[in-house]
Amino acid sequence: MKSTSYNDTQGAAEPAYRSSAAVAREADLIARVAEGDRKAFEELYNLYHRRLARFLTRLTRHYDVAEEIINDTFWIVWRKARDFRGESQPSTWIFGIAYRKARNAFRSSSRIVSGENLETFPPPLTYDEPMQTEELRDWLMHALVQLPLEQRLAVQLCYELGFSCEEISNIMDCPVNTVKTRLFHARAKLQKLLPALAGTAMPADAPDRNGSRESDPS
Repeated sequence: MKSTSYNDTQGAAEPAYRSSAAVAREADLIARVAEGDRKAFEELYNLYHRRLARFLTRLTRHYDVAEEIINDTFWIVWRKARDFRGESQPSTWIFGIAYRKARNAFRSSSRIVSGENLETFPPPLTYDEPMQTEELRDWLMHALVQLPLEQRLAVQLCYELGFSCEEISNIMDCPVNTVKTRLFHARAKLQKLLPALAGTAMPADAPDRNGSRESDPS
């Protein structure tokens, strides 16, 4: 089965919008998978491998772990395709499976991401010149792995893959307000962690992502 190179998973976040035609196509593929159609399964795999790899490789640099989770996810898709009733979008259903597999793998594995490469830091960040995209991503990776697992997964689903809070609540099987709270605390921690890891002080007049102070999402 052809899979996307992990070098191709770098770049901008996936668009949140999925056309109705694309959603219908994916739902049809799942229905065909439920009937044992291997060609439909391969097409669905190829459609989602890159998106799942993008999600997982922001959480671990061990590509073998990411690939193992993707394979486990699609094994469940193959076995449980009949359970998909169309009550949610195909992407929400598939990422819900991947989320549970990733959560269990990262909690139980000796290769858990929170212990990865934390003593090997990238060059220090500076605020007197524009940050290079790759440099910022390296520092963000170091900060993300220090967040609690559920916050880290929520950040990736929201900002990397473009899912809405409502979609993330379905993926994580929790209330929408819980998702908003996790994102709120994650942003607050990242604002402190990034300058602390870099050994620099955040400029006092530096605005946050929205140009204003965060408010309680609840």
